[in-house]
Amino acid sequence: MSTHPLKRGRERPAPELTLAPDIALRLGRLHEACGSARRSLALWVASRMQGPVFWISPPWTVEQLYPQGIKHLLHPGRVTFLSPTRAEDVLWTLEEVLRSGEVPLAIGDLPGIPALTPVRRLHLAAEQGGAAAGRMPLGLILTPGDGGAAGVESRWQMEPRHTRGLNNWDLKRLRARTAPVKDWPVTMDGRGFALAGRKKTAAEATKVKNDLEKVE
Repeated sequence: MSTHPLKRGRERPAPELTLAPDIALRLGRLHEACGSARRSLALWVASRMQGPVFWISPPWTVEQLYPQGIKHLLHPGRVTFLSPTRAEDVLWTLEEVLRSGEVPLAIGDLPGIPALTPVRRLHLAAEQGGAAAGRMPLGLILTPGDGGAAGVESRWQMEPRHTRGLNNWDLKRLRARTAPVKDWPVTMDGRGFALAGRKKTAAEATKVKNDLEKVE
């Protein structure tokens, strides 16, 4: 009796949030932002998504967001701030938010680098939340210095490079499972963060729009 190999169906690409050409974060996973402008990077991510944002940090964190300072990027009413009493409860709260599947973006502003086990739990929570809600949430941890959390889907570093009258940053992809190390100059235009010295093509603008609709 003759046999024939089974043909595998074409796998659907994992949904992503696109910030700019070649800069994308896979949904349903945990990513890391480090550097002194890591909170600016988190705001860039939030501005590209729809729906509520949960920002979780210890109550003693000095660098708190000021609503008037972020309204040009996103409406402050979209952001819910949570401040667990203990540092370890920040990760627990982030895990529960991701597992609920009700919040598209959950950000954990951490005082240190988490261990591998909590990172794995956060990945699993995001997957479970996505399966329950029918849409994949995005988890983002903000870590001091150069970061270094093991097991994250990707790691990004953002540093300010401001000049007189101009807001500029350097964004670097330090780690990603399927992409090399790379850096980009970032600036601020009338619509928010953008790559410096480069305008979006019509095709790129359409892709960003389509990706935004996927995470609504």
